[in-house]
Amino acid sequence: MYIKNNRIADLVPEVTEWRRWLHRHPELLFDLPETSRFVTERLREIGVDEIYENVAETGVVAIINGAGDGPTIGLRADMDALPIEEASDAGHASETPGKMHACGHDGHSAMLLGAAKYLAETRNFSGKAVLIFQPAEEGGLGAKAMVDTGLFERLGLHEIYGMHNMPNMPVGEFGLCDGPTLAATDFFYIDIEGLGGHASQPHKCVDPLAAANAIYNSFQSIITRNTDPAKNGLISITALQAGEANNVIPQTATMKGTVRNLHEDTRDIIERRMHEIVAGVAESHGVKATLNYERLCPVTVNHSDQVDRAAEAAIGVAGAENVDREQPARLGGEDFSYMLQEHPGAIIFIGNGDSAGLHHPAYDFNDDAIPYGIAFWAKIVEDRLPLAR
Repeated sequence: MYIKNNRIADLVPEVTEWRRWLHRHPELLFDLPETSRFVTERLREIGVDEIYENVAETGVVAIINGAGDGPTIGLRADMDALPIEEASDAGHASETPGKMHACGHDGHSAMLLGAAKYLAETRNFSGKAVLIFQPAEEGGLGAKAMVDTGLFERLGLHEIYGMHNMPNMPVGEFGLCDGPTLAATDFFYIDIEGLGGHASQPHKCVDPLAAANAIYNSFQSIITRNTDPAKNGLISITALQAGEANNVIPQTATMKGTVRNLHEDTRDIIERRMHEIVAGVAESHGVKATLNYERLCPVTVNHSDQVDRAAEAAIGVAGAENVDREQPARLGGEDFSYMLQEHPGAIIFIGNGDSAGLHHPAYDFNDDAIPYGIAFWAKIVEDRLPLAR
């Protein structure tokens, strides 16, 4: 199997050190000066053919030319961390209070750098490999910002691939599925204004909490009665703030949460019905209520042909018994969806072993996954851009 490639095995200690440096120095969203500098310096040392810096503020794009002419494919890794205090005694734990790599983007970037080193040395392909190091995946829509620069269109990308680690999937295993793979991710905010007053005189007040309760309960009926059960989604109200005292009916209440679904028509229904419910509750309860609905990432939709190609490459790395072609879609979001709207491609999951979950303060990327990630990137390039024989 490809994982037994000796050169890839030789790269693992160095790539592991890169990964741990990135883990110690987390940065957020588009504010990635040290991360981008580190990635760019490694790419220069590796000897890639072209480097584009400051793409969508702090993104980095590198090009490696193969040994012959051919198409151009993109490989994408995200670079940003999360505003979470790390709960770890690891020697490579975050050195920045309140920030940590809790989603494995340090591992993603390091594995792509390792693949860059392998591909720049071997050049065992025709065409161009475009290595994309993306900022602001964690809520900043960095993928969209990179697409909007027009760089990928100018470079003539034919297809694009992404990879994300998956806790509790064994190291050495891969998983993916055709079609909708990750959810559309939206946020919403509701402001309710009633008339506050003494709790002993509710008849002289207009209670915003009663309206908030009605909105909460009515939202759940959207899922059970307005959307196709076979194309369902979820609405999670994750925060409700109102009042402070035991004997005061508050003047205002605020609510916020998230909507997730795997079908754009379901997304449209949910947003429309949420607006209708908020307006209806406001009228029936005599309050003022406004809903601010923010669409973030669209559904991440893998393309059939690229799913086949990614699965074949993963099988070449880990064996057919370690590649699950029928993984269920997940309701996590991924702004790689914007890149897949522009170019055929697929995202594949790589096992992170028995670890804490993503976005957990005790999470850490599993360095044992590094050779599998490097090997997958190398294999997909060599498979999709074969040298003429």
